[in-house]
Amino acid sequence: MHKKIKTALLALCFVHLGVAQKSSEANVSEVSLYQNPKLVVGIVIDQMRYDYLTRFYKRFGEGGFKRLIEEGFNCKNNHFNYIPTYTGPGHASIYTGTTPENHGIISNNWYNKFEKKVVYCAEDPNVKAVGTNSPMEQMSPHRLKTTTLGDQNRLHTQMAGKTIGISIKDRGAILPAGHTANGAYWFRGKEEGRWVTSTYYRTDLPKWVRDFNAAGKVDSYVKVWNTLYPIDSYSESGPDLNGFEQSFEGKETATFPYNLKELKEQNGGYDIIKSSPYGNSLVADFAIAAIDGEALGMDSITDVLTVSFSSTDYVGHKFGVNSKEVEDTYLRLDKDLARFFQVLDAKVGVDAYTLFLTADHGAVQVPAYLKSVKIPAGYFDHESFEKAVNSYVLTAFGTASFIEKISNDQVFFDYKELEREKLDPEVLQKKIAHFILQYKQVDKVYTRSQLTSGTFTAGIAALVQKGFNQSRSGDVVYVLSPATIVYPKKGSTHGSGNSYDTHAPLLFYGKGIKKGSTVRKTFVTDIAPTMTSLLGIAFPNGCTGSVLSDVME
Repeated sequence: MHKKIKTALLALCFVHLGVAQKSSEANVSEVSLYQNPKLVVGIVIDQMRYDYLTRFYKRFGEGGFKRLIEEGFNCKNNHFNYIPTYTGPGHASIYTGTTPENHGIISNNWYNKFEKKVVYCAEDPNVKAVGTNSPMEQMSPHRLKTTTLGDQNRLHTQMAGKTIGISIKDRGAILPAGHTANGAYWFRGKEEGRWVTSTYYRTDLPKWVRDFNAAGKVDSYVKVWNTLYPIDSYSESGPDLNGFEQSFEGKETATFPYNLKELKEQNGGYDIIKSSPYGNSLVADFAIAAIDGEALGMDSITDVLTVSFSSTDYVGHKFGVNSKEVEDTYLRLDKDLARFFQVLDAKVGVDAYTLFLTADHGAVQVPAYLKSVKIPAGYFDHESFEKAVNSYVLTAFGTASFIEKISNDQVFFDYKELEREKLDPEVLQKKIAHFILQYKQVDKVYTRSQLTSGTFTAGIAALVQKGFNQSRSGDVVYVLSPATIVYPKKGSTHGSGNSYDTHAPLLFYGKGIKKGSTVRKTFVTDIAPTMTSLLGIAFPNGCTGSVLSDVME
């Protein structure tokens, strides 16, 4: 009898322990459903190829890029999953978790077939500039069709969590911040040299922005740009003097040093800062001022700060991927990041913020340079191509009026003309696609019918389809051969679906983030769902990306 009682008691103990263990597991699971950082910081480095992390790694200090790589999570095989890889679509895709197919930002500028004109992704004639009288700064996110990470955080917190967007470029500030942002600020260069916004957000500049504009910080960067370290130590880039780089107006050679003060008036006034690493320093200064000015991360309700460093793009366009100017710009940016992170540590708290860093696109090596080392590359004459397409349509159909516009590697039809002539649009699509495919330097062609009736799951076709917005895109889309660009023969650009444009860094760091890395393929559209999942809030409403669960603790 004793033994039976003892056995029963032991069994009860095991049951109790089992229940307690399950209860404990449930609590752990419940706690790990989401993290609540005081501040989420999104950093976009404009035109940053992934290999800049590895190429300049040994030159970086411990507090910038290296800190994120060694203490955070590194997605080494991260890509853009659509075409075109430009700044507007890049920033929109990162923060909405979807591609131009859904968010509608199909380029920086595109032909609007309803308005019958080329439009800019952030322009808005219904708002006014604030902080300047220039009509060039009438900007808002009204062309963005879906919500962003910041929008979802605002909605989740009943508008108590703030969202602030900052960039040298208007689109780099506006599109990440989204529709409900408390503020988006960008740099007005020219003769003014000041940070501005628009009436979409507010009717006047806040005091902290006015104080920053009055402090003379902008003028302090109109100075000599020389290499941070002895130029002979810059072994990760080509010779300083070569035939593949643009220079500033008023300077014969694209070689160090550059006296920005002397060159200022010939190069757009304060706009010259944008094409130097000091533009990044200015953004870091302004972002640091915003933390105090907006009290970001100062309470228990999560705020969102989006920061886009755009001078890397201006420098990359002017001097090219292999230049000493690009190398110096990244070495200086590394220092700016380090001091920005130090401020986040001090003001918000070392384990109180979550941060990600990525790019909006990469860049191709200067094709003229590639050709000089026997790599296939080239330049595409868009004007000649447009004439050839119109000439073909005139010959084949007796009129060229069926073509309304050729823009952004897309052919737009005039549907009123097609209807008047009773011509089936699919017939014209196929005929033009066949003609374009024979054109030198064109690699692939897709029709509207193909892109709207089928589903491509891999390769360039899938990238084209994800960048194709049914209401905004054209009727025939063509893709140029690798390393073939529409651009001057000095300097470089981006926009393709090739790896040099799609492979971008993606680093996560801070509260709720694991230390580690992965080589499995990830996409920029995975960032927003990962961050919203970490916060325990709803995904952006057009989101098509996946949660990167291995990134989170």
